[in-house]
Amino acid sequence: MLRKVIELFYSSTPNGKKISIMLEEIKFDYKITEINLSEGDQFNSDFRKISPLSKIPAITDHKNKISLFQSGAILIYLAELSGKFYDTKNRNLINQWLMAQMGDIGPMLGQHHQFHHYNPGKSKFGEERYFNIAKRLYKDLDEHLSKSKFLAGDNYSIADIATFPWIARHNWHDVGLKNYKNLCRWYEKISIREAVIKGYDCLETGETIPKI
Repeated sequence: MLRKVIELFYSSTPNGKKISIMLEEIKFDYKITEINLSEGDQFNSDFRKISPLSKIPAITDHKNKISLFQSGAILIYLAELSGKFYDTKNRNLINQWLMAQMGDIGPMLGQHHQFHHYNPGKSKFGEERYFNIAKRLYKDLDEHLSKSKFLAGDNYSIADIATFPWIARHNWHDVGLKNYKNLCRWYEKISIREAVIKGYDCLETGETIPKI
């Protein structure tokens, strides 16, 4: 195992899982500092020095003396540091799908979680709006994956690593993942990767990747 002292500030959310999966994929040594969101750890002054917007994930690379927040920035940093999952010849396409996850897929599914999973019955407008957006995202991803093995072409990349944990919440979405055969194929292929399984349960609590 490559010896890289990466400290991951983590909570068990889709954004947190992006980075634990990436660290497992690139086989970097890392330690976890858990941030308890329900108890407000993210607002601690020491953590805000690393993540000024009080968001997880964040990392500190103690060897290179650098701290980063925002999951996309962290994925790019780790990909460049390791030379993995960020092919220089395909970087524009990878960036495009990484930004699609950060700007559309993640935020929209996150809103769907708020209205549909956490607060059902409080806003009919919100529930219907984000449920329909979730269905549109599933459809769009399925159509794209009918023409592409992975999100950014034939090779697994940080775009897939970023998107997978959000689709892994499919039981919360109630869209019916099984109805999207190309998205299912992509999901199943990634879900059996050893590093993904280990990174998904990086706290070793027995958390498993949801089946279709």
